[in-house]
Amino acid sequence: MKYTQLGRTGLKVSRLVLGTMNFGPQTDEATSHEIMDSALAAGVNFFDTANVYGWGENKGRTEEIIGSWFAKGGDRRDKVVLATKVYGNMAGDGDPWPNHDRLSALNIRRAVDASLKRLRTDHIDLYQFHHIDRRTPVEEIWQAIDVLVTQGKILYAGSSNFPGWKIAQANEAARRVGSYGLVSEQCLYNLAERRAEMEVIPAAQEYGLGVIPWSPLHGGLLGGVLKKENEGARRATGRSADALANTAVRDKVQAYEDLLDKHGLAPGEAALAWLLTRPGVTGPIVGPRTQEQLESALRAVELELGDEVLTGLDEIFPGPGPSPEAFAW
Repeated sequence: MKYTQLGRTGLKVSRLVLGTMNFGPQTDEATSHEIMDSALAAGVNFFDTANVYGWGENKGRTEEIIGSWFAKGGDRRDKVVLATKVYGNMAGDGDPWPNHDRLSALNIRRAVDASLKRLRTDHIDLYQFHHIDRRTPVEEIWQAIDVLVTQGKILYAGSSNFPGWKIAQANEAARRVGSYGLVSEQCLYNLAERRAEMEVIPAAQEYGLGVIPWSPLHGGLLGGVLKKENEGARRATGRSADALANTAVRDKVQAYEDLLDKHGLAPGEAALAWLLTRPGVTGPIVGPRTQEQLESALRAVELELGDEVLTGLDEIFPGPGPSPEAFAW
């Protein structure tokens, strides 16, 4: 496994991030534990989750599965850089009771204690804001975070799904109040969705945030979906199926798969390897449901994409260009 610094911090993290969103809803506890053991054995030390994972009436279930894995011992917790998130409503579905979501100081305090209990640990390494909160002053958020850092409950704060201007606002406010500020941004970023290159990634680089792309295969669209469909192995579903209904998108995906087939490359591994070449990227989040999917993701770390492949990928999936030149002179 290869490692890098998380943004401007001294923290060393693996170039792949183990995403755990499937643990509980799609992958049972025993298999989830096996995947985490395999990831750790392969050197993956960066695990990402969120308090709402498990979804519906099972919100928090994913954190519980990770907590039961930590409880097995064997230095599991000490070896892992643990990231979770706060924002989503943790009350029961349809429960109108206030202050169970967003980023008020009250909810941050409540949410972190609940996550620590489910995760069976005394601290969270990276505590991420799952979304921007338009109602809570950013100074209040940093006051709450600084209290948690002083208490030793969290070490660093990060963002997720923030626009570039919000990253700047958050870190400028942190400077004013003497806080360390955001150290990472977790955003939607992959070959088929490159809008983050316009504002989000430049802002992250300017302020020393590590970029952690989620959905690196764009919901399976970049994982060889057409080949699997043609072989009768698996048909596209959900977001991939909706995207492929567009002829222009389908043609791009076909050109993408043809290019990689010409060079003997697996589409999913190439899509991950491409992200690892991008400026500012710490590592993409991979969310394996099975051991086989984890093994495929691990191969991407060692994969070197040649200039011809990189040029071809840019031609098929061109980025938006820099800001402001992409939309102004």
